Amino acid sequence: MSAPDFQSFQRAFGRHLRDPQHTPRPAGVPARRMAVYNELLFNNICGFLDSCFPVSRATLGEARWRRLNRTFFRDWPSHTPWFREIPREFVRYLSEAEIKQPLPAWLAELAHYEWVELAVDIMDCPMPAHDDQGHLLIGHPVLNPTLMNLSYQWPVHKIGPGYRPRKRQPTQLLVYRDTDDEVQFVVSNPVTARLLAILASAALTGRAACLRIAEELQHPSPETLVNHGLTMLEQLRDQGVILGIRQ
Repeated sequence: MSAPDFQSFQRAFGRHLRDPQHTPRPAGVPARRMAVYNELLFNNICGFLDSCFPVSRATLGEARWRRLNRTFFRDWPSHTPWFREIPREFVRYLSEAEIKQPLPAWLAELAHYEWVELAVDIMDCPMPAHDDQGHLLIGHPVLNPTLMNLSYQWPVHKIGPGYRPRKRQPTQLLVYRDTDDEVQFVVSNPVTARLLAILASAALTGRAACLRIAEELQHPSPETLVNHGLTMLEQLRDQGVILGIRQ
């Protein structure tokens, strides 16, 4: 078989694997053998999706979940060769694709929230040097490098088979890995989320970051907000969201 013929065969093989119901089997491949390939590959994809998105699966229901798995496998042009990247591609599919199957408005965010646990768990981030006892207003706070500071339009941490929200409810969540390498989830709020975003984007002392928040909020007493900010920073350090201050 010449190179062009082999490439044509590969493309036909791939098209049939993606959509065996509507795409002819490549010539020369026995139906029984092709069925084994079909089942093996699709089951592998489903296995990764099932393990990463158990809440989405349970909430959507088995039949709807399997239809969604099939359309993802058929329609989404994933380019990664790594199976562990399949969940991230599935999240992209829910967020970016024009999916004909009716789905809950919150499903894409719920799937993202579930994927974040995997992403944080496998994140390879060495801990930066820091002083864990330093003064958080005077020094430059050091954030946990595994931190994901998330904002959603739906209460994704509450959604499940027993709760399917009908109205949007803006939600802030912090997800990170603690010193025991356990993934932690913390419910946040808009001010805390903004403070962490400022610290992540600029080399500011804790005091300077709090004063920026006061300016943005047009707070009548910036020093009062700084005092509250210190309490917030210390709580975040106790939780492991902030490691300490820069050495």
